[in-house]
Amino acid sequence: MNKLIIEARINEYAGREHNPHVPWSPEEIAETATHCREAGASVVHFHARADDGSPAHDVALYADIIQRIKALSDILIHPTLGAFTHDGDTAARIQPILELAVDPQTCPHFAPLDMGSVNIDAYDSATKTFRSDEAVYINTTKTLLHFAEQLSTTTVRPYASLWNVGFTRQFLAFIESGAIAEPAYASLIMTGDDLPAAHPGTDQGLDAHTAFIPKERNIHWTAMNHGGDLLPLLPKIISEGGHISIGLGDWAYIDTIPYVSTPTNADIVNHTATLARSMGREVATPSEAATLLGLD
Repeated sequence: MNKLIIEARINEYAGREHNPHVPWSPEEIAETATHCREAGASVVHFHARADDGSPAHDVALYADIIQRIKALSDILIHPTLGAFTHDGDTAARIQPILELAVDPQTCPHFAPLDMGSVNIDAYDSATKTFRSDEAVYINTTKTLLHFAEQLSTTTVRPYASLWNVGFTRQFLAFIESGAIAEPAYASLIMTGDDLPAAHPGTDQGLDAHTAFIPKERNIHWTAMNHGGDLLPLLPKIISEGGHISIGLGDWAYIDTIPYVSTPTNADIVNHTATLARSMGREVATPSEAATLLGLD
């Protein structure tokens, strides 16, 4: 079995009301990435944030963060693409990644491609009402083909985000057509109760994803649970040969890690790595992950 790739999803758009260790500033993001690398992570996923924690999309800010991360460790870098940054302007959405890719000091290793469009309205089960009703993440086939074509001119590899089986089938079509090269890397997205757009973060939700990943293809999958606790699924993911994407960007993990009531991202990574080793599966270094995923 391949060594386990742990991706630290360190902040997304999470606030600090539940866990104060969510990093916002460039310094905090770079420091967190370093600590996660030391704990066993080989990939870091981050969103740039303003001083008040609000989303920030300036290319110079992303360049600053990536330079800081690279100066401190060899962890592989996966920034966001910016889902709602440019009102559906395809060229504008990919342009920041292309600009970052020109300079080795700012070039990321991955860029996410969400392989379809999805309603991402939040649901409140307590009141049985939706908090929003028009939030749509639009990724047309034309848009995704353009992203894939542009990324192929750089060293940045696509990171396919799969919200459901329809996304997986689109992903496989891209592989068959040559738009995405193997070895391919895909994230199996699961979500908590407040975001019903994806598979649930349960054994059944994961099985529904993996049933459609063909074993004959050179595809490496990682699992995440946005808005939900991924810890109960870790043994299943590890034993089935998957990889793990986890962090405070998805869940606060309060009182879930032994002996740590308010964990840092590094604490969560360390817990994951320790569990994997106890199950007989070693954890990949960034260089080993790069080889496995075709980056070198």
